[in-house]
Amino acid sequence: MPVESLRWDTLEALKNSPKGRLKYNSDWLEKGEDILSGCNEAPSLSPLSGLILKRLNLSPRPVLKSCSLGSASCDLSPVLSKETPFSSSSSSSPFPSANPLPAPLSSPPLVSCLKEEEQIVGNEESAPDASGEVSGDVSPVSIPTPPPTISLLSPRATQTAGCILLCEEKHRAKAKMELTLRQELQEKLVASVASRESEQLKRFEEFMELKQRQEFQSMRDMMDREYEITQESIGRQEKLKEEQKNRIKILNLRLREAEQQRLREAEFEKQRQVEGKERLRALNAIQEEILQLNQLLEQAPPTLSGPTSDFTSYSTRANQLCSQVSEVIRTTAEGAFPSVEDITVAEQALNEMRSVIRVMQDAAAQAQEKRKKEREEEEGRRRLVELQAQKEEQKKSAALSAKEKARKKGLQTKAEETTLKWYQELQISANQCTQSFEGLNNTKDLQTKKLRMELQKAATIPVSQISSISGSKLKEIFDKIDKLLSGKPVVSGGKSVSASQHPNGLDFVSNKLAEKFVKQGEEEVASHHEAAFPIAVVASGIWELHPKVGDLILAHLHKKCPYAVPHYPPMKDGTSVEEYQKILGYRVEDGGVEAQDSFLKRMSGMIRLYAALIQLRWPYGAKRGPDPHGLNHGWRWLAQMLNMEPLADITATLLFDFLEVCGNALMIQYQTQFWKLILLLQETYLPRIEAVTSEGQAGSVTRLKQFLQSSLRVRNMHPPKGQLSSHFWKS
Repeated sequence: MPVESLRWDTLEALKNSPKGRLKYNSDWLEKGEDILSGCNEAPSLSPLSGLILKRLNLSPRPVLKSCSLGSASCDLSPVLSKETPFSSSSSSSPFPSANPLPAPLSSPPLVSCLKEEEQIVGNEESAPDASGEVSGDVSPVSIPTPPPTISLLSPRATQTAGCILLCEEKHRAKAKMELTLRQELQEKLVASVASRESEQLKRFEEFMELKQRQEFQSMRDMMDREYEITQESIGRQEKLKEEQKNRIKILNLRLREAEQQRLREAEFEKQRQVEGKERLRALNAIQEEILQLNQLLEQAPPTLSGPTSDFTSYSTRANQLCSQVSEVIRTTAEGAFPSVEDITVAEQALNEMRSVIRVMQDAAAQAQEKRKKEREEEEGRRRLVELQAQKEEQKKSAALSAKEKARKKGLQTKAEETTLKWYQELQISANQCTQSFEGLNNTKDLQTKKLRMELQKAATIPVSQISSISGSKLKEIFDKIDKLLSGKPVVSGGKSVSASQHPNGLDFVSNKLAEKFVKQGEEEVASHHEAAFPIAVVASGIWELHPKVGDLILAHLHKKCPYAVPHYPPMKDGTSVEEYQKILGYRVEDGGVEAQDSFLKRMSGMIRLYAALIQLRWPYGAKRGPDPHGLNHGWRWLAQMLNMEPLADITATLLFDFLEVCGNALMIQYQTQFWKLILLLQETYLPRIEAVTSEGQAGSVTRLKQFLQSSLRVRNMHPPKGQLSSHFWKS
């Protein structure tokens, strides 16, 4: 099999040739190179084709049979098996001048061989591939036309060249098939990549949608957190507001407590001031009483007081007691108010003065009894001198008649003896009442002091609440005062208190009530004239049920306003100006005397209260007996005022206030006699008032004169303003 061995050698040579060593590279398409550029070149013979041709020329030419590549009947020359391939181009031979080219081979064998090869290649190309389909993409192999300058003389060479061409076509077909497969693979890869990219795009869209949902959820969560934070902030603000409100409430409570504490302290200080002033007034009253008792002692004739030595001792002791009380007042004038010990010392001095007076009166009574016996013994002798006594009596009658005539020509300078006696009895009764509860005032027991304060509040607070708001309210106040004076328990300041809790509680309450009624006239009525009527009607009802309270009211009224007696206290020897001004009703505090306007205002308020008191009665009283202090006392006061010498400023003021309040009631009661008295006042007494009045004091005189003229002109005095009507008691 030399030809077959040569064929395989040729194939091996072709395999080792540059074209046979071509390798497929996947970067050809990317680099723009043609993978068939080497295959499309014209075939060329090997450099050793000259040796092959030389041997072919030397050997005989066997007749080539037409055969096709791959057929076993194609028989090659054994010479070619031992020779190397040759080139079909003479120009590519490495030995151009060794031997001349032989004559061209005959074409028929070559053409037939090529035809067979084309048929074989066509059959191979049209053969089904591994998948059973015929590939129509492979074009028929075009056998290049050999150059005209070369002609193969040897059939073996032609066969070898055909085999080479066939091999190239196989490789080209294989390359096309691989290219087709690679294109399909590439298309599949592109399809898979496209599907993968589509899936990735879907995943990306899903991811973007997920991310968008996550962002939306995070934004919503953030908004929820911000809303929660806002709500928490609002809650904290509300909590802070509540805390602020609570702190404000606490501060307000503390401020209110501080204000209440301040008010309590102020009330305590005010109460202390009131108690101090009351003690000062009590001390002044004690001094006044001691001075009056001393005056009585001095006015008593020595013959009525026993021996002269005894009278001197009484007088000396009385002066010592007066000096002792004056010393106490002098020491208290340097400080704020007198203490309880000072009041105790003054009251002890007053009690001793009273005892001195009683001893003196007892001695005077004994002396009078002794003188009575002596008179009885001398009665016989008096009978002997009866004629002489009658003569002396006639002389005395003549003297008295002369004095009476002189008195009628002029006016009195002091009140009548009966009025003064009544005035003194009231003062003594009030002093005895004050002395009865001295132990309650000077107690050191805290429980008793507390009881005293509660009793004082229970007595004074209802009087302060008297007003003309309604009759029912006034009746409640009256019933409360009546229960207190009856010894029944009453509620005051949230506590129950009774005057029967202390043996002298009733005297204490009665005295405090009387003081408070007079003080209301001094302060409340002086500022508001219409307030006199509700205060007076309650005082009248209390006076009717509890007469002792009425006597105490008169006593305190006469003490603060002696013109309500009426009484013009004379100035005694040894009495200082300040003390005498106190006796006249002036307030002397811190070494100074109050102004005249303030003095007249207080006196006016008390006279108005007195004028309202004598004409009113409590409408709900059970007793319908005589009025305890009625209009007859008003007539007596007015008549005695006109029988006394007028004082500048004060007389005109008091007459005007009294007539304005009580004139209508007196007119209705006394009628013609009243108008006679008013006419006497205008024609006779008013000129006397004008005579003692200076230019700066003419205001009160003018008011009185105008009031009298208008009343006489219309022959009527109108009811006072603020008088309680029948409708008031129904309210």
